[in-house]
Amino acid sequence: MDQLRTAVDPAPDEGWYRIRVRGRLDQRWSTWFGDMSLTGGEDGTTVLRGRVGDQAALHGLIEKVRDLGLTLLEVSHEAPDAAAEPDR
Repeated sequence: MDQLRTAVDPAPDEGWYRIRVRGRLDQRWSTWFGDMSLTGGEDGTTVLRGRVGDQAALHGLIEKVRDLGLTLLEVSHEAPDAAAEPDR
């Protein structure tokens, strides 16, 4: 039964992700990261947040962070409701 999935059930790897990096990225970088929104933190970090289709897409985003020479601070999977909330 666990192997069956309906069209409305997300794949286990699919969902909303929050990626926090050290450094400030302005909105012009949003196209580089696809559909991710970018929010600057008061602590000099940037939070990328958005829907990621699968683990391969998540790894692609992390590779882009690496390619820019940014320090990856956090990657977290979020519930869709949490993704709409502002950073604390």
